[in-house]
Amino acid sequence: MTSSDKLASGLTGLRLDATSVKVLAHPLRSRLLSALRVGGPATATDLAGQLGTNSGATSYHLRKLESVGLVADTEEGEGKRRLWRAATESHQWEPSDFVGDEDSETALNWLVRDYTRHFSEQFEKWLDVEAAWPIAWRDAAGMSDSFVVATPAQVEAMKNDIYEVIARYRRVGQGNPSARRLAVYSVLYPLDLDRIPRGEEA
Repeated sequence: MTSSDKLASGLTGLRLDATSVKVLAHPLRSRLLSALRVGGPATATDLAGQLGTNSGATSYHLRKLESVGLVADTEEGEGKRRLWRAATESHQWEPSDFVGDEDSETALNWLVRDYTRHFSEQFEKWLDVEAAWPIAWRDAAGMSDSFVVATPAQVEAMKNDIYEVIARYRRVGQGNPSARRLAVYSVLYPLDLDRIPRGEEA
């Protein structure tokens, strides 16, 4: 979810800043945004039922997300039942944007760890029902791992290539009754954690 180059590859997104990352780094707010992106517009009451909380809490946290441009009022609700939607398809960040700001760095660290937990929960839900799906879908979905040897600049180039492929396939199946939505995750991390680059190596 890093790099502003994703925006150039077809996604509509928001680059998190110090204010928005601290707003989003909250268990309920993170889930509210995900629920709206996956499920589409909903009221605070609908979201409260879905997430096991109360509408007062969801209303408060939706307004906080609205304040930084992550969700928006569709203005299609009735009376006090505001209908909320995700304001963007994605959000991006660069860790370098927050260097030296301890509160922002702490918020980003929590947010990334929360996304890791969320991925694990969602992928295990798929594993729980996988056997009931057609074998073509079981073959198509799943996970894999590999490794590369590259410099930071080469890794950035590889990420941009991956984002371009994802953007090309983003809506390729739209209108086809055989198509389904899929989550696509990409994670990169050094394997040799004890070999921290120094000086010219960085």
